[in-house]
Amino acid sequence: MAQQFETLSFGVLLVITALTLVAYAVQIITGLDQVLVLIITFYGVWTIVLAGIRTKNPEKYGRGAYSTLVMGVILIALGGAWYLYIATANFILPVVLLLLVIGILAVATSIPSIRQK
Repeated sequence: MAQQFETLSFGVLLVITALTLVAYAVQIITGLDQVLVLIITFYGVWTIVLAGIRTKNPEKYGRGAYSTLVMGVILIALGGAWYLYIATANFILPVVLLLLVIGILAVATSIPSIRQK
């Protein structure tokens, strides 16, 4: 089953790359750096969708759905931070966004262990 998800994810990455390059070719996106930002961000969205798929079909020794969800959120935050840096040329806003997302994920991860005690 892991092989199917790997092939599916690779195919989705190729589709995302192709669509962002088409958007660049027709000048919806103006810079190649924005192409990379969109690829990272949309792949983060795909990773969150993959986490939803994994909740229904968990693998015995594979990565859990929550871990996959966290990776997707981090990819979206990285893409968003990079876009903020491109749009504003300010270094503080992307750092604030990343710290905020990582802090929220840390709190969300620790809540279940606090409730069990």
